[in-house]
This record gives sequence, C-alpha cells and structure tokens, in this order.
Amino acid sequence: MNTADLGLPVDVPSTALFTDQYEFTMVQAALKAGTADRRSVFEVFTRRLPGGRRYGVVAGTGRVLDAVENFRFDAGVLGFLREQRIVDEPTLEWLASYRFNGDIWGYPEGEVYFPGSPLMRVEGSFAECVLLETVILSILNHDSAIAAAASRMSAAAGGRRLIEMGARRTHELSAVASARAAYVGGFDSTSDLAAGFRYAIPTVGTSAHAFTLLHDSERDAFRAQVDSLGRGTTLLVDTYDVAEAVRTAVEIAGPELGAVRIDSGDLLLVAHRVRQQLDELGARNTKIVVTSDLDEYAIASLAAAPVDAYGVGTQLVTGSGHPTCSMVYKLVARARSAEPEAPLEAVAKKSLGSKSSIGGRKWAARRVDDEGIAEAEVVGLGPVPAELVGRQLLVELVKGGEVIGREPLEAARQRHIAARAGLPMSAIQLSRGEPVLPTEYV
Repeated sequence: MNTADLGLPVDVPSTALFTDQYEFTMVQAALKAGTADRRSVFEVFTRRLPGGRRYGVVAGTGRVLDAVENFRFDAGVLGFLREQRIVDEPTLEWLASYRFNGDIWGYPEGEVYFPGSPLMRVEGSFAECVLLETVILSILNHDSAIAAAASRMSAAAGGRRLIEMGARRTHELSAVASARAAYVGGFDSTSDLAAGFRYAIPTVGTSAHAFTLLHDSERDAFRAQVDSLGRGTTLLVDTYDVAEAVRTAVEIAGPELGAVRIDSGDLLLVAHRVRQQLDELGARNTKIVVTSDLDEYAIASLAAAPVDAYGVGTQLVTGSGHPTCSMVYKLVARARSAEPEAPLEAVAKKSLGSKSSIGGRKWAARRVDDEGIAEAEVVGLGPVPAELVGRQLLVELVKGGEVIGREPLEAARQRHIAARAGLPMSAIQLSRGEPVLPTEYV
C-alpha cells in the first residue's frame, strides 16, 4: 500500500473550493469578454525573505500536485456556487468540465530559494490557471515556512536527532502538513500518527506527565511503562525530582534503558547533571531527549550539552516567528489573442513602493564558484547562457495536465540536505542578515 496516496478526510469534497471568490468572478468576466482562453503564464515568487533569514526552503510541491489533480467541480460544489450566486450559469457549465490541462514547472521540493526566484510557473489558459492561485499559495506559503524553520533547527542541532511534536499547537490538518514539511527540512520523526500514516514519516512517542501522575508512585509508572514497552523505552524524568527519577529509572530498566526525557528547568544544567548521573549508574548508552518550547536559538544554546535529541512543537509549526513566506502568484505573460499560436507578451504590475514585479516567462539557475559553492541565483528571460544550462533549477512537474514530477518524500529531504550544503557557510548562521545569495537578473 502506498500511504502517500491514501489522503485524509476534509470538510469539502475537492480542492476546488480552497479558493478565493475573486478567482471565480475573474473567470466569469473573462469568459464573457472572450479572453478566458488566452494562453497565460503565472509565476510564484517572493519579493523578500522573512526578516533575518538567509535562505528559503521549497516545500509542499507534492501537495500542490495532489491539489491540482483533485481540483474538480462535482455536483455538490456546483450546487453551492449556484445557490450562493457566486457565478452565472455559463460559468457553471464551464466549471463542470474543468480539468487543468496546462503545464507546471517549479523548483523541486527541498531546494532552497531567494527573493525573486521563480519557484513555480503555471502555464495554460488564463481561466484554468487563475483558479489555482489560492490553493497553490496556501500550500507553498505554509509548508515552505515550516520547512525553513525546520532547516534552521536542523542546522543548529548539528546532526542530533529532531522530533516534530507540534500537532496539539495547530489545526489538525495543518499539523499533518507541518510534519511533512518538517521532515523535508531535516527533522527525523514526528509524534503525529496521521502524518506517519499518510506520508510514511517515522513516528515516535512514549508517555506524558499524566501517565506518571496516574500511578501511586513514579516507580509504579516507570515499571508499568517498561513492562509494556521494554527497556529501550524513553522515561519522562521531570515530573517530581529529576535525580530521584533517573535513579529509579535505571533501577527498573537497568543500563539498557533507551532514553530519558527532560521537559522543564534549565535544560543545559539539568542535561549535564543527568548525563553524569546516568554514567555513574552504568547507563552510559542511555540517551537524553529534551523538550520544552524549543526553537533554533534554544537548540543552538544546547550545542555543548550532552543532548542526543530534541523534541520541538510550537515554534516549529508556527514557522518560528514567520508562519508565511509572503509568496505571490502573478501573471507575467499572456498571449495577444485566444488563438493557439498567438505570441506571448510580457506583462507586469507597476506600482509605487515595493509591490512591482518583472514580466516575462523566466528561467533560473544557480551559479557556483570553483569550489562548487553557490555564489548567485541567476534569473533570466532570454536564452540560458551556456555555462548555466546544466545549473537550471526549474523542473517539469505537470505536462498537458498530467502529473509527471511526483517523487518520494525522502527524495525531497535528501535534496534539501545537498542544497543547504551547497550554500556558503554563513547560510546557517542564526544571527540576522541578508540573503546569503544575491539574485541577478539577466
């Protein structure tokens, strides 16, 4: 069974209503004006990274492909649109047979990006492309924000294991998406079983303070857990007195005790004391897991502590202070007419301030130095320079309406590891700074 294909129940029958109303009103007006079939090119990009971030991480691409495939208007959806008078009857007739038949190119999932990077390019008729705007941005903005936070935490962890455990801090469905994005960004496992079921992400979990408080003594609680789960389990040792709990844990499980978890207090100090105590008791191989509202800065501060794994919840699923990437979906080119062979013309919004955009169907490539380290994100409109042909970033995801770019989640995770390793070392600094690569337009 391919768990990635199972899906989860949602409150609407398709992704077609994960859409702002003005997408529909634009389609209605374009159909009436005769411009709905004009070949068009939309691009997803962000004008800036969140304050202080050095790079972004592309995540959610696989979910976008699922959403595009499931963007259908069944009788129930059409009935809602009719009852609410969202669009007129001719538009409803057009929607009834809607299928996205265009092409989508994009940065592959797990890749890094910078301001101006054309992260996704959607090509087809104006009407079929504009309807996808909201759902594409919803997925990419959320998942990329979580993946970026996860990547920073992964870099700070320096190879120590990371557990995603934020399901109780966000919407139940965003929790599943967050676990997936965190895995792309470098986390090793999740506590969320729905994420494990749907995406085959490794799951972990043992007990909370409530389990200890349920029993007449901490010893009874530890005995019950070890009897049920074995000596390799993780025992939570900060319900009462940490030192006494560690002593009891080793007495019951022996030196084969898998791990102890610390969820409160001065984690740096307590971790050192617990490590010393475990070693003195002969449990030298017992791991130490720390939790307690961690973020990348707290993880970095524990670099010198004898910690083996971190459990992260709230800060991860909220993007560690940046829950969106401010990505936009803009029309950058459209045909002069609805004729199939009509040439494309570049179009762009021109406005005061920082909300202008650059028209034209773009390519992107990453230039590297002699050491193979990235030195610039290059975005262009014309022919790709010969020296950059092999460094292009966009890959074909959908061709003629058929998804061709789906891949295992593990591939995106490994891609991110390689992409981050190819950036200058300053990319993983947690101090505030500018994007680690400039974006050059040619």
